[in-house]
Amino acid sequence: MAEVLLLAGTRKGLFIGRREAGAGAWRFEGPHFNAQAVYAAAIDRRGPAPRLLVAGDSSHWGPSVFTSDDLGASWQEPAAPAVRFPQDTGASLERVWQLHPAGPEAPDVVYAGTEPAALFRSTDRGRSFELVRALWEHPTRKSWMPGGGGEGLHTVLTDPADPDAVTVAVSTAGVFRTLDGGASWAPSNRGVSAVFLPDRHPEFGQCVHKVVQDAGDRGRLYLQNHWGVYRSDDAGGQWTDIGGGLPSDFGFAVAAHPHRPGTAYVFPLNADSDRVPAEHRCRVFRTRDAGATWEPLTRGLPDGDHYGTVLRDALCTDDADPAGIYFGNRNGELYASDDEGESWNLLAEHLPDVLCVRAAVLDGRGSTGG
Repeated sequence: MAEVLLLAGTRKGLFIGRREAGAGAWRFEGPHFNAQAVYAAAIDRRGPAPRLLVAGDSSHWGPSVFTSDDLGASWQEPAAPAVRFPQDTGASLERVWQLHPAGPEAPDVVYAGTEPAALFRSTDRGRSFELVRALWEHPTRKSWMPGGGGEGLHTVLTDPADPDAVTVAVSTAGVFRTLDGGASWAPSNRGVSAVFLPDRHPEFGQCVHKVVQDAGDRGRLYLQNHWGVYRSDDAGGQWTDIGGGLPSDFGFAVAAHPHRPGTAYVFPLNADSDRVPAEHRCRVFRTRDAGATWEPLTRGLPDGDHYGTVLRDALCTDDADPAGIYFGNRNGELYASDDEGESWNLLAEHLPDVLCVRAAVLDGRGSTGG
């Protein structure tokens, strides 16, 4: 029997939810990593059994990466730090912002994005990582400036048809892309506005909040910016503003439907100076025509004033059909839709701040389903 696995990383630990795909009640356990902030989590289904990866951040012991091959029944931590800056960089790890298993084209590769902003690459499914030097030493780096939440590399996208093509996003440096496996990198921000800079369209320096890939065309990307929602149809070469139909184009989160081309989801916030749901309404907005139009999805969500902010990695989909859509907020609420956003259910409340949410469908043996 296939089941859905849901990971919710919070300010004080990781909560794991499971349910039979398409039916039944959710069962939650946790917190794992009690009192640790979990900024990143991933479900890697490329091996004989799924591997869970979690970026914990203990206020006492510091940041670390943990893995589990038994769906969280036990966890392993390397004897030496899995992610560590080489001594000659003069940098030290503050946080792991992102964990991204590559696709089948690179079966053992996992990427980690960090603060300070850097990309690390693992070839053993996340047990050890090496710094990607060419991005760390990029000539623009001396001009990168931290955003309000720090200087973090928070997005990694890989091309399932080309293991040498990787796209990353950095706050506040923007989008960068490599086509040669990380040997060289180029900014990919043309058309994205930086409203807080004198030059509103610089080559780099945009405060990009999140980037995701379209299901039908891997060259089509959706970007949530610090003001502005954008689409690219050429893998980031040029960006077009598609936020005109939203109540606000400020926000952090964006997710793409796993199967339906042109379909994506955002959670608008009022403003950078007022980071609560747009118009104080709890609403996910969906486009089914690549951003030409947007519709609010509210059935089952609170209908009164609401102040639960959804962060950049706290909105996601699974790969069921119909797809499940999930989000968590800083009120400690966790919501799910099993009909692609048409209706919602409250799965949990009174959690610590929800920082990241990840979901996947597993078959009865714990491997890929759906």
